[in-house]
Amino acid sequence: MIRKLRLKFVAICMALVTAVLAAVFLSVFFAMRQNVRDLSRQLLYRVAQESGYSLGGQPSAGITIGGDQTILLPYFTVNVYSGGGTYFADVTGGTYANLDDSEELTAILQDCLGQNGSEGVIQGYHLRYLRQDKGLYIRLAFVDMSMERAVLREMMGSYLVIGAAALLLLLGVSILLSWWATRPVEKAWRQQRQFLSDASHELKTPLTVILSNAELLEAAPLEDRPARWADNIRSEARQMKSLVEEMLTLARADNMVRTAVLTEVSLSDIAADCALAFEPVAYEAGKPLEYRITEDVTVPGDRDKLRQLVSVLLDNAIKYGAGGGVITLTLQKTDRQARLTVSNPGEPIPPEQLSRLFERFYRADASRGEKSGFGLGLPIARTIAEEHKGTLRAESDASSTRFIFTMALKRS
Repeated sequence: MIRKLRLKFVAICMALVTAVLAAVFLSVFFAMRQNVRDLSRQLLYRVAQESGYSLGGQPSAGITIGGDQTILLPYFTVNVYSGGGTYFADVTGGTYANLDDSEELTAILQDCLGQNGSEGVIQGYHLRYLRQDKGLYIRLAFVDMSMERAVLREMMGSYLVIGAAALLLLLGVSILLSWWATRPVEKAWRQQRQFLSDASHELKTPLTVILSNAELLEAAPLEDRPARWADNIRSEARQMKSLVEEMLTLARADNMVRTAVLTEVSLSDIAADCALAFEPVAYEAGKPLEYRITEDVTVPGDRDKLRQLVSVLLDNAIKYGAGGGVITLTLQKTDRQARLTVSNPGEPIPPEQLSRLFERFYRADASRGEKSGFGLGLPIARTIAEEHKGTLRAESDASSTRFIFTMALKRS
């Protein structure tokens, strides 16, 4: 799918670029052709007004292209006299030799006089002509078009080479851009597939327990049905309900549905309440909880969601902290920000795993399922931090693993 998307991206980019270059190329070509034609016609008028066998003493007439490139065009002029039903032609100037009384000149004059317009082209001889009626005679001026066409071919050939090189360069750029543009899509697609796989795994276990206990209850006589089977069903159903609620929270965040109601709240009180609530849990786990909370840290936030964020961080620290280690919660205040840190001792988390801690269903432990929970707590905590325009990041070294949440203080 991603490969097809990249190919489509490159194809669309190249089609648009080719269309633009083609339009520019054609515009330049027609403009250049018209410019050369106009200059050639101006030259015809000039040589038609001159007398003698040269123009300004030069062997041929010239036109200037692009301001500095002068092109010399072969030309000749002829006066045609008529009388008694016969025509007499007199070559009066130009660069062509041996034209007098030649069959080629006769054919050119017949073709020219046979046309109606005062200006035109004699395709068979690649000549552009101008006809002027002088009363007693007709003045004909001819300019060779071969050089004109050669100039156009040379100039447009250069533009074609430049255009082909530009297309190759833009093809490479388009390929690089396709990789860059589809990288978020590829990441989202991979995460979605992993999410579906992990969600199916998390739901499979409680469903299996529920179905097994339900079958046992159905098969056992009414008076012999143990209460623990019903308790197992209720416990697993609650676990599934919790998982679905957490998945719903993340789905709303993905859809940019903002559920946080921001008011002026005391982050100090929230942190203290959470610390008191988790203190016995940490004590029973053999991981005492210590906390240092700065008073009067007021922020614009949603009390319930901030409580959930702090609870997730404390719960995570207790679950994954080293046995006997001290869990610490610290809340500090700077001039503009509140900084809450939850740390626990334990084995350092490698950098490649540290960056994935906030992925859904991800656990740094290789033994998946060994700890309780679904691996959605930290993603939800980061979502809450983002809703409050704050940041949540993880750090780990040999001494401890730390989760640091920062957000702006209430404006005074």
